[in-house]
Order: sequence, then structure tokens, then C-alpha cells
Amino acid sequence: MSVLIVGSTALDSIKTPHGQYARLLGGSASYAAVAASFFGPVQLVGVVGTDFPRRYLALYRRHGIDLAGLQIQPGKTFHWSGEYEVNMDNRRTLATELGVFEGFQPELPPAYRDAQFVLLANIAPRLQAHVLDQVRRPQFVLADTMDLWLNTALDQLRALLRRVDALVLNEIEAQQLAGHTNLYEAAARIHRLGPRYVIVKKGQHGSVLSGPDGWFLAPAYPLRKVVDPTGAGDTFAGGLMGYLAHNSGPVERKLRRGIIAGTVLASFCCEGPGLSRTTQLRRAEISQRMRELERMTRF
Repeated sequence: MSVLIVGSTALDSIKTPHGQYARLLGGSASYAAVAASFFGPVQLVGVVGTDFPRRYLALYRRHGIDLAGLQIQPGKTFHWSGEYEVNMDNRRTLATELGVFEGFQPELPPAYRDAQFVLLANIAPRLQAHVLDQVRRPQFVLADTMDLWLNTALDQLRALLRRVDALVLNEIEAQQLAGHTNLYEAAARIHRLGPRYVIVKKGQHGSVLSGPDGWFLAPAYPLRKVVDPTGAGDTFAGGLMGYLAHNSGPVERKLRRGIIAGTVLASFCCEGPGLSRTTQLRRAEISQRMRELERMTRF
């Protein structure tokens, strides 16, 4: 089955303690789609401008990503610029130029409307809901969000949560959405808003899954050097959805291993600027690192 991924497609200019990189391929949908592509076909929905480099279109295709849903409109591609501190948990935005993304209205090609696995990557909740309006009977829907939408579109986000199977967000966002500082109580409150599964990202400390089968605590894969953490969360979500879509069995039986797959892909993402490391991966490397992480956590 293909994974349908809807989100931002962008050009990122990034400064870290390890270097400065201009106009890299970025955006939530880009990171997620490349990660999911290691497990099977991906359908990408996004928008870029006429300035979008052809080499990035070729990179998508090299990963088997279907671009029938990628709109190319007159104007400039969404551009984000940011700088990381020595502690890379901290970053600041230097510039945001929305370009054609400002008027983005995701429209699904007919072939996309029967998608069974849908990742609503980080875009406005009203756009995520618009996508769901076009999908017929999805088997599993995962939505990502961020503090911006908690501050500016909370009612729309709450309405969306009644329609999704799983929500992924970071720890601070979970606390804000739930109105409680205890992570486990916060997850319980978010369940009452709709999602059967709540996945809380904790950065270098891994992630936490709450669902009908209880809790699952997933560590991050330990890295000696982080070059660029941009897109790691989107890579995590894309890897998870790719694993779920392309491995047989009920979702609840493969969700934990899917989280490990997403965790491992996120670790590779952090080892190079932008998508440079991820796009050079081989499937065997992903499997090997998953086995390593399993050995680290078995007792």
C-alpha cells in the first residue's frame, strides 16, 4: 500500500555549530516522504514554486515518490532559515518566506483518494481536515502538529483530533494541549479528545507511545555527533507510517516496531545536513541499526 503524505515542501537555509547550508530540500512532507520510501511507495501532496530546483524533483523520483499531487505554481517556494545553538535542542528562526505555500490548498488526485495510510504532516489543521474530506476510507490516519497551531487554531485542531487514529507531538506541546505538566496524565487527556494512540516525541530522549495496549517507552538511538536535527521529527513520523503500511498484520501489533523504525531513521537524519544523510541510506543500514537498538534495550 502507498502512504499518502501531505505537508510542506520547502527550501531550508540552516546554520549549525558544524556548518552553514543554503537552500537545502526541506519541509515536513519532504522529510517524511523520503523516510517512508524505504519501506514502499509514497504519494506526496505539496506545493512548490517555479524556482524549485529540478534536482530535488529528481531526488523525490529516485526514491519512488509519486509526485502527481505536487503542485508547481508561479512564484517562489516556501523558504525557511534558522540557526541552532551549541545545544541543538535550541534553535531560532531567522526568516520565513511562505511564497506559494501561503495559498496552498491540497487537492488529491483521484488515485490518492483510496489511500489506506495517511500522514497529515505539520500544516494548518484546516488543511489537514480538507485532506481527510477527500480520502474515502483510510485504515490509519496519523496527524502531526506544533505549538503554532495550538496558539492560533486550537478549535480547528480539536475538531481534527476527533477524526484521526493517532497524534504525534512533542512533550511541551502535549502539556500545552492537555493543560497538564505530567506527561502521562497529559496523554490520557489527549485520548479523550479523540486519538486512540498518542505519540510524544522527547528529542534526544526518545519517544513515548500511549494506546489501548498501554505504554511503550522508546529510547533514541545514541549518536556521538549530531550535525543537524532539522526534520528529525518528520522523518520519525514518515518512517513509522512507511513501516505500518508495508508490513502485514493489524496496526496495533506492529506499531511498537514501527516506532523503532522511525526512531532509527530520525537518527540517520541527524547525522548530516538536511536530507543529505537520509537520501544516501540503504535498507540494510536501517535494519542493522534497528537490531542494534533492540539489543540495547533488551533485558
